[in-house]
This record gives sequence, structure tokens and C-alpha cells, in this order.
Amino acid sequence: MAYESEEIRTSQEIFYYLLENHELREEAEGVLYRAYAEQEAVQNLVKSQGDIAGSTIERYGNVIYLIPREENNFLGFSKARLKASLCRSNATDRDYYLSQFVILTLLVEFFDGQGSSSKTREYIRVGELQNVISRRLREGAENTEEQQEADGIAFTDILQAYEALRSDERGSRARTTKEGFLHQILTFLQRQGLIEYVEQDEMIKTTKKLDNFMDWNLLNQNNYQRIRRVLGVAEDE
Repeated sequence: MAYESEEIRTSQEIFYYLLENHELREEAEGVLYRAYAEQEAVQNLVKSQGDIAGSTIERYGNVIYLIPREENNFLGFSKARLKASLCRSNATDRDYYLSQFVILTLLVEFFDGQGSSSKTREYIRVGELQNVISRRLREGAENTEEQQEADGIAFTDILQAYEALRSDERGSRARTTKEGFLHQILTFLQRQGLIEYVEQDEMIKTTKKLDNFMDWNLLNQNNYQRIRRVLGVAEDE
């Protein structure tokens, strides 16, 4: 298919904007947004550039997102970068997997619905989230070894990493405490534009960006059921 030079230039402008900002909102860049939404040729060109860059371009509502694929360590995060961002300096793989477990638990607490939207609550308190994490880890560790292998997660190892963290009722921000470890993860998710972390109220809310991503991308039934199995959430719960 032959493309006009203006279509190619517009698609390059859109893709460069996405590289800089990771998202393109209609209210911020109406001309570029409408070019992508209304011109199939431009949209195809932008998606092709995204594919070459190891990413997916998706439009949810009035926002276009650049979503790096899982193996994309250039535009996304490598395991090493995530570990450095989320865990203490001498962190082990157990600490890293604990941080991923915390994020999955947070997602399930917010997105567990089956209707027109998967979101089931508007906020969660930090203390409640911490209690849920402890409970799910202990429940998982009580499962048989065969069940853990089937789920692809070693709850006992992760529980040990969690229990190795100190508790500090004063709300310490040190990464060697449970409170500090959780704080680091929440501030990271806030920097990515996925949650609103109101520290003074110890309250966590999701952003529209995360709501859209969960409803339209992540929570197809295969991924949804897999996450629930990993966390040990019973089907009749």
C-alpha cells in the first residue's frame, strides 16, 4: 500500500510524541489525536513504527498509549532496573518476586469484577493492603508443593523475604521495613501514572490510565483467571 508523504510525516510526529510522553491525549494534542483516530493510513503507520520499536500502540477512550512489550528493556523496564527501583540495594530475587506479588495483589484488590468494568472499589488503605499481602502469602505457603509448582510461584520463599523485613509502626520509609518496602512500590507506581498515592491519608486510588489498561488489555479471561490462581483466590470467594 502506497502512503502519501503527509501521512508518513504525521505518523512520525505522533510516534515521536508517544516516545516523549508515552501517551497522547485528545485534549492536549487534538490534531494529532484525530489524525490517528480518523485516518486509517496514519494509524497503520504509527502501529507499524510501534511494532518495530517492540511496543504496542493502543487507544483507550480519548487517549493513545505507547505500551512497551514485556521483553522491551529499552522503552520498558528490565528485571535489573525494576529490582533497583523497587527493592533495597542488596536485594535478592526473592525480594524482587515479593515486589511483583505486592503489585499483583494490589491489582486484584481493585480489579476483581466481571461486569462492564472490572473495577470494584475506589480506594484502599495502606494498612488494609499490608494485611491482605500477609494473609495471601501465608495462605499460599500452606498449599502443597505440587500446587505451588503448578501456579508457578514459590510462596514459601516470598513469605520468608516478607517476614525478613522489619515492622515499624512509626511509618518508616527504610526499604528494610515492611512499611518502607511498600512505600517504595507505591511511589514507583505513582511515578508511572498508574495510581494516586495520598501519603498523608495512607490511601491508594487508581488512575484512569490503569483503569483503561486493566479493562481493555490485561483482564481478558485467560490473564484474569491466571492471576487469581497465582494469588490463591478461590473461585467462589
